[in-house]
Amino acid sequence: MRPMHKSEIIVPVQHERRSPDVVPPSRVRNSPKAAELEPDSWATVLAPRLAQFAAVARHEHVTRAAQQLGVPQSTLSRAMVRLENDLGVTLFARHGRTVSLTTAGRTFLRSAERALAEVERSAVTVRANADPESGRVAFGFLHTLGTETVPALLRAFRVDHPRVQFQLVQNYGEAMLERLRAGELDLCLTSPMPDDADLVARRLDVQRLYLVVPADHRLAARKRVHLSETAGELFVTLEPGYGMRKITDALCAEAGFTPKIAFEGEEAETLRGLVAAGLGVALLPPSAVPRPGVVELTVAGQRAVREIGVAWLDGHPETPPVAAFKRFLLGRRDQLLP
Repeated sequence: MRPMHKSEIIVPVQHERRSPDVVPPSRVRNSPKAAELEPDSWATVLAPRLAQFAAVARHEHVTRAAQQLGVPQSTLSRAMVRLENDLGVTLFARHGRTVSLTTAGRTFLRSAERALAEVERSAVTVRANADPESGRVAFGFLHTLGTETVPALLRAFRVDHPRVQFQLVQNYGEAMLERLRAGELDLCLTSPMPDDADLVARRLDVQRLYLVVPADHRLAARKRVHLSETAGELFVTLEPGYGMRKITDALCAEAGFTPKIAFEGEEAETLRGLVAAGLGVALLPPSAVPRPGVVELTVAGQRAVREIGVAWLDGHPETPPVAAFKRFLLGRRDQLLP
């Protein structure tokens, strides 16, 4: 299992660990928990009348309920009769101008009130998320950008937008792109740049990659090295699916060899530690803090870099806070990295 970390910048900042599994949109649509909104489904038939039913049940009087809802009394009366006919049960006992709930009516009211309360909460939440001043941005980023780059971006953005909230997801590239497609992320920082037709990506910066070797390695005294000189070395790399793994494989192939993998991991700093322990060499971005026991060598003869960009789902509607943060990121072109 790959770890994924999610936090939400509110007050106070909250952190929680979640499963990294990405649920494709098709699985969300086919989930048994999702209401099947077919023309003859109960949800389609009943939803428009739930608020009317709840109002009549609370007032125990059709006329007063109609006044509250702003509809003619006759319209509301007919709607309740149709509701009972559709369900095939009697919900109200009628006593002249007043009504009272039957046992079935009381059971149905409890469920109707829960459904209406959930709709109310959801409406409040989505409106709050879209608020230009205090709305929410669901933002994903790579593990290697979490130490300095993303905190610096959020700090700078919140100078002018102090009340905007962030739902942060830290994961590997392919998983974040799937979360974009599922509507779970608004924006993400990723590498390499995706070229999928359903996504839009803009390059923000280019980061040099280094060959990281143990301090006592035969190449450690060098400043520069051709990657072909490491064809016989063991490599420690990120797992397949990670952007850095794709870049490592491509650079080694360009140098004329397939790397011999000693270990596949999930965190760049873990790989750096394993290099220090002598388990192999690695292609990595520069470390945010000096790591004892390793040396970073410039790769000669090849463009050993990774492009980092921001991606979003093409045609996906944006709330004002998401649009503001996207403009901010695009304005940091060639200034993304510390």
